[in-house]
Amino acid sequence: MKEFFITGTDTDAGKTHVTSLLLKLLAQHKKQAIGFKPLASGCEMAFDQLVNADALILMESATVSAKYDVINPFAFAPAIAPHIAAEQAGVTITADNLSSAYKNVKQQGADYILTEGAGGWALPISNTDYLYNWVKAEQLPVILVVGMKLGCLNHALLTAAHIQSMGINCIGWIANQVDPNMDEYQANLDSLKLRLPFPILAISPYSEQTPKLQIYKTLLENFALNT
Repeated sequence: MKEFFITGTDTDAGKTHVTSLLLKLLAQHKKQAIGFKPLASGCEMAFDQLVNADALILMESATVSAKYDVINPFAFAPAIAPHIAAEQAGVTITADNLSSAYKNVKQQGADYILTEGAGGWALPISNTDYLYNWVKAEQLPVILVVGMKLGCLNHALLTAAHIQSMGINCIGWIANQVDPNMDEYQANLDSLKLRLPFPILAISPYSEQTPKLQIYKTLLENFALNT
């Protein structure tokens, strides 16, 4: 089983968009893959339960099906930081109950599990803990999604530095063009290629039509997909 954690440079970097494309890539290669969205805020009631649009996208993109509460065990209505929403709902999020939820995902029979984080890298899950500590405890390889917009250089480099400082394995980064009118897009992309300590895995160009992923060989190698 291959497992990866997809994080982003900030809340709107495009983690769901990229994770969905990666799941579809695995589907094209006839792989059994599932997405996991452990924490989600901004949920709405449907089918007598709170559901999150991002989690539903992951479910639609996966080749392995599971019940909603397996894919998204912690769902909160307010579109606020998950640890604050959890506190308001009287729910405690710990690394242990995240690991318990993750075991349920592992039991679904997938060969690949893509876990999408919430917000950016330094996401609190309580007043004393962060999601990245759980990622480290589970020894999940990380994929960093860089939202290509003004400020992305700072956000990407700071995130990468913290990932490195924790000794976590980041296999690479994916550039997601969230701003179609970004000034000097190519120059910023080249700057990130030069400065980030991890290899680029793919580029997701901005598109109002069918989204695409420009794939680098390093991504195929890490996913063990035949080129």
